[in-house]
Amino acid sequence: MKTPLAEFTMDELTTLVSSCGEPKYRAAQLMRHITAFDAFSEYSDLPKKFIAALKENYVDRAVKEKTRVTASDGAIRYLFETQNGDLIESVFLPHDYGNSVCVSCQVGCGMGCVFCASGHYGLKRSLTAGEILSQVLYIARDRKACGGVNKIVMMGSGEPLANYDNTLKFLRFVNSEHGINIGMRSISISTCGLPNGIESLWRDSIACTLSLSLHAATDIKRKKIMRVAENYTVNQLVSALKTYFDNTGRRVIIEYILIGGFNDGADDVAALKTLLSGLCCHVNLIPLNPTDHCDLKPPSKKRAYEFCEKLKSVGLSASVRRSMGSDVAGACGQLKNRTVEECKASAVENYKK
Repeated sequence: MKTPLAEFTMDELTTLVSSCGEPKYRAAQLMRHITAFDAFSEYSDLPKKFIAALKENYVDRAVKEKTRVTASDGAIRYLFETQNGDLIESVFLPHDYGNSVCVSCQVGCGMGCVFCASGHYGLKRSLTAGEILSQVLYIARDRKACGGVNKIVMMGSGEPLANYDNTLKFLRFVNSEHGINIGMRSISISTCGLPNGIESLWRDSIACTLSLSLHAATDIKRKKIMRVAENYTVNQLVSALKTYFDNTGRRVIIEYILIGGFNDGADDVAALKTLLSGLCCHVNLIPLNPTDHCDLKPPSKKRAYEFCEKLKSVGLSASVRRSMGSDVAGACGQLKNRTVEECKASAVENYKK
């Protein structure tokens, strides 16, 4: 397969244009086309001979849209296809304060959380930095009339810290003045809890909003729903978060999926208070989004808000997150899974005929 131009940093583009015998300023022209997600046919300010040389060795776009669904609240879930036919999902989330894009960093996921549709088929491979970036570039172009993209959220399919090198290159590109120039305060990374990856972020001067998918405040409960809990304790994770805050000054987010009758009781309030003591954090309560392959259920809306108030009463900052896109397979991986299963069913029917 040919290399997508979205894989190149500004320095790498400068080397590329020089190797093609073009002046260095062509790199800035190329970068403008890349960030605009232009097709080669739109590279009108470049010499035709240079464009022909680019076409021989590179592709203008790393992903193409396969389908999309639009929710009643304005959220749009995109299903993209990569060059080799892999399917990945991204979500456009419009807000009063700006537009966010939630991107995937892997094809599938290997973390094995029981409530997550992304990992139903396991991990196939990690996405390249250009494939992650192309999700943002495509949606920014598609939603340009609505204000484009102001915020980036790495909370789609996959574990960003398990694809660290590509995640780091992606983050530096979108933060660069030569790239999309989105500030670190407008970038969020969600991890299920890899302490070494958390340490690597601050050592590499990444000071974005870091979110930990905790979902249970004790190791016993967490092991029942998250495979990663077999390797790292909740105390290890909180210690890593405290170090992250000490080195970046950024308050961390504790993501806590509320599962009815499992982690929404008085004992869970007490456990969270003990665990999070001394950590500068906000608890983001997320009522479970039911998926096709999981029997777990969310608590009632009333119980979710009562749990939130109990956390506040013991001194924790907390809120219940407004769910978007729930009427169009809103949970990570659902649209892809349903598309795959529909294709399988169609193949079986065609075989029978």
